[in-house]
Amino acid sequence: MAQSTETTDWVSRFADEVIEESERRAPGKPVVVASGLSPSGPIHLGNLREVMTPHLVADEVRRRGYEVRHLISWDDYDRYRKVPNGVEGVDASWAEHIGRPLTAVPAPKGSPHPSWAEHFRAAMVDALAELGVEFDGISQTEQYTLGVYREQILHAMKHRGEIDAILDQYRTKKAPGNPGSPGNPGKKPQQSQKPVDEAEVEAAEGSGAAAEDDGSSGSAGYFPYKPFCGGCGKDLTTVTAYDDDTTELTYTCTACGFSETVLLSEFNRGKLVWKVDWPMRWAYEGVVFEPSGVDHSSPGSSFQVGGQIVGSIFGGKQPIGPMYAFVGISGMAKMSSSKGGVPTPGDALKIMEPQILRWLYARRRPNQSFKIAFDQEIQRLYDEWDKLDAKVADGSALPADVAAHSRAVRTAGGELPRTARALPYRTLASVADITAGAEDQTLRILGELDPADPLLSLDEARPRLDKAEAWINTQVPADQRTIVRQEPDTELIKSLDEQGRQSLRLLVDGLADNWSLDGLSDLVYGVPKVQAGFPADATPKELPAEIKVAQRTFFALLYHLLVGRDTGPRLPTLLLAVGQERVRALLGE
Repeated sequence: MAQSTETTDWVSRFADEVIEESERRAPGKPVVVASGLSPSGPIHLGNLREVMTPHLVADEVRRRGYEVRHLISWDDYDRYRKVPNGVEGVDASWAEHIGRPLTAVPAPKGSPHPSWAEHFRAAMVDALAELGVEFDGISQTEQYTLGVYREQILHAMKHRGEIDAILDQYRTKKAPGNPGSPGNPGKKPQQSQKPVDEAEVEAAEGSGAAAEDDGSSGSAGYFPYKPFCGGCGKDLTTVTAYDDDTTELTYTCTACGFSETVLLSEFNRGKLVWKVDWPMRWAYEGVVFEPSGVDHSSPGSSFQVGGQIVGSIFGGKQPIGPMYAFVGISGMAKMSSSKGGVPTPGDALKIMEPQILRWLYARRRPNQSFKIAFDQEIQRLYDEWDKLDAKVADGSALPADVAAHSRAVRTAGGELPRTARALPYRTLASVADITAGAEDQTLRILGELDPADPLLSLDEARPRLDKAEAWINTQVPADQRTIVRQEPDTELIKSLDEQGRQSLRLLVDGLADNWSLDGLSDLVYGVPKVQAGFPADATPKELPAEIKVAQRTFFALLYHLLVGRDTGPRLPTLLLAVGQERVRALLGE
């Protein structure tokens, strides 16, 4: 199979390794990459790296003509560990479900979904569809309750002594128990020494991998399997006896006191503990590539221990794959520290096109942290993207940038839908801010941006226009919104000296001949130049430094007269939005 020509980026390098490793392990079979997500609460942008890293690699492998399976294991048979903060429709009463499988916990009030797990999984599935991520979803509830892993469970129980010995190598520092797992003697995961913010900590907790459960030991010995109680449905159980020959297992529940004896060869209401479950699945699915988060960087973490268990117990091999760094958030204070949550891919896709979100994950190596902007930085991000788009179109972009751009705008299955007329995001946001969503006014302003090629329908500017409007409406505080004055500030106008009044006359006199985005930009920058005796088109190199001061003074005057503040949207956009007649009235002319 021919190599991809995009060999300068991290995705291609991993694709090379994955193809080579897959052919060595299972020649002629589909390449298997994997992700794991726990729908224990909102699945957020930190968790998305768990999916996007293998997705991008899998997509590159597909582009080369190979058959690929990208598995997403929905860890919906994980225990419900805590009631997350800031989830609408959830109150303290949900604490009664702690210890039950996520699929046995009711969804938040008002949800159309049958369970907690399905409620949060559905939001992620919708986001992944918009992002163009192709995957095979596997419900671990279904796998366990249908008995799919029965042989693997019996095998693990038979070899529990060997598993215990492997785990014991890492129990030099014992934690009193992981949060939500009473009595678990496993080692608590060590986090990176680098300080992380609240959102990053929650991101680390979002995956099943972070639970780090390795089973429990009691008077009957160590067992890597945990039943869910037949009485209360919780996993606060202790195995008190097990017979390898008959598979007869007895457990008691510390929560409700229920006890029963079952045949494990027929019993499907329980699961392997995480540090055994994960390597078991590697072997069962034949996973070749799977990334892991920073919470697996310490000795004794699930990924490290799993590498030993998968081979010595299950006869498989540990996947290759990078350790990925945290994804931070710029802005979004309303949805993070104040509410206790962190933004999801769905939140991001409300304010940015899927190509932009894909690009953020594609252009940075997995071990590089980065931030996703929900604040004013999103405008700069879009400017950067539009410049890259233009460079790719004219052939001047660097190869690595071309590769990242390609992975953002298309998959092996084809191009992602895109905005037909990609007007600058900051312009769209400014217009949305000023018009407050009035479509007739929005079309008037956008249609006047370029009189030579006017926008004839708002649909041409969608979905980017919709994303910019959503950003204005959900992320810009009310006190930063732009409100155009209803009446002129006569006191300010009367107080102006002759130079100030002349600057307003020059601007008003030039409106009709310069009524376009570019024309108004030249006009507002040109007025102070003309007043100082220079041509309106004089370049900065031809002008003294004082001109910049005069321009800033002039801009501040216009903002005060138009919106009553020192700053606001870019003046050319603001002038177009206000309209010629109203501009003249507000400037006292």
